[in-house]
Amino acid sequence: MAEATVTVNHPVGLHARPAATFVKLARTFAASVSITNETRGADPVDAKSMVQVVKAAVGSGHQMTIRAEGSDEDEALAALVALIESNFGE
Repeated sequence: MAEATVTVNHPVGLHARPAATFVKLARTFAASVSITNETRGADPVDAKSMVQVVKAAVGSGHQMTIRAEGSDEDEALAALVALIESNFGE
């Protein structure tokens, strides 16, 4: 299992368009991917589900842990962390 904790700095957090971009990227990998909103102390949710990602309520400035497990877990984690660190390409 690979994991990383990152801070989401997008003005709307992981909601709407950023969430859709995140989920779309997560779905391109075979590895199972989950996120946990560490700021809210929430349970992990499936990062390949738009509904669950939005329900995680990751706001701007929140810390989020991404976990990936599977054959391409390292690639999945690196790509998702890069997406967040690039502020979703904006």
